[in-house]
Amino acid sequence: MIGVERTDFVAIPTRDRDRATRFYGEMLGLKRNEMAHPDFPEFETGNLTLAIVMPEEMGMPLTSTPPGQIALRVPDLEAARKVLEEAGVEFHGETFDSSVCHMAFFKDPDGNGLMLHHRYAPYSDGSTP
Repeated sequence: MIGVERTDFVAIPTRDRDRATRFYGEMLGLKRNEMAHPDFPEFETGNLTLAIVMPEEMGMPLTSTPPGQIALRVPDLEAARKVLEEAGVEFHGETFDSSVCHMAFFKDPDGNGLMLHHRYAPYSDGSTP
């Protein structure tokens, strides 16, 4: 056992820090963590920090995250999707209904897989979303 305490952040790879910062801050409207170093912008989602990184600056190749890698919970999926589509974000396919939640898949400008997510059915323990 190594004693993992929690997940601190998920790295979002990019080749263009300014473009990624605009996408996550302005397009998605995520709150920027002003305490983060300017070369490593961070955005807060409520329970997870998204850290914008340039892997090539650290000697690693840029590899985009897979489709739906990060699920962003929204109160009204169709309304959120419409806002993003009107701003030029392209979604992949129709909204998917899993019988407990709705999911809509899209990518950031670097091809990183994201999804809008809204759970509408109770969890297995009976609690509600």
